[in-house]
Amino acid sequence: MIMRPGQQLLLPANPVFIWGSLLLAMVTNMVPLGRTPWMPDLLALVLVFWSVHQPLRVGIVAAFMFGLAMDVHETGLLGQHALAYTALSYFAITIHRRLLWFSVPSQALQVLPLFFAAHAIQLAVRMMAGGTFPGMSVLLAPVIESLLWPLISILLLAPQRRAPDPDENRPL
Repeated sequence: MIMRPGQQLLLPANPVFIWGSLLLAMVTNMVPLGRTPWMPDLLALVLVFWSVHQPLRVGIVAAFMFGLAMDVHETGLLGQHALAYTALSYFAITIHRRLLWFSVPSQALQVLPLFFAAHAIQLAVRMMAGGTFPGMSVLLAPVIESLLWPLISILLLAPQRRAPDPDENRPL
C-alpha cells in the first residue's frame, strides 16, 4: 500500500492486543451505569477502528458475535446489536482503504454517518418491536463516538508506533 507523505510506518498489530481491546470495550459497555440514550457505544467504536485498521482479523463475524453478546447482556431484542454491529463492520470494511488516506480528524467526520446508521438501525428495530422513542438525546451518541475517534486512534495505535531512531543502516 502506498503511504501518505509524512505517515509513520507502523509495526504489525498484535492479535492479543486487538482482541483484548475489543473485550475491554465490551466489558466497559457492560458496566451498569444506567443506559442513557446519549451514552456512546465504546464497543461499536473499537469495532469500527479495528475493522478499518485490521479488516482481515476483525470482520463481520466478530461484529456479529459481539453484537449477540451485547444483546444477551442487555436482555433486549436478540439481534438488535448484532444487526447494527454487522452493518457497521461491513461499511467500515467497505471504506477502510479510502478512510486511511484522511487525517484522523477527517476520519472522525467520515465515520460519523456510520455511527448514525448503527444507532438508527438499533432504534428502528426497537421501535418496530413496540419500544418507546428515547428522545432527541439519542442523536448525541454518534456525535460523541465520532469525537472519541481521535482519542481511540491514539490509544490503539500507540503499541504499533516505531521508535524514531533512523541511522545509515536503517533509514525507516
